[in-house]
Amino acid sequence: AEQGEGIVQLLVDPVSLQYLAGAEIDYKEDIEGEQFIIRNPNATTTCGCGSSFTVDG
Repeated sequence: AEQGEGIVQLLVDPVSLQYLAGAEIDYKEDIEGEQFIIRNPNATTTCGCGSSFTVDG
């Protein structure tokens, strides 16, 4: 695989999109592996692994 910038296509259904408004998505690569990090201002709580979140309403 080549090193450098790549393109990622993110698909979100219309119902989920409202919960991701204003969210930032970053890609992290380090000695532990690679991952996408989502910072969601709408999330009131998150699980320990970061896979799910809760919103008010």
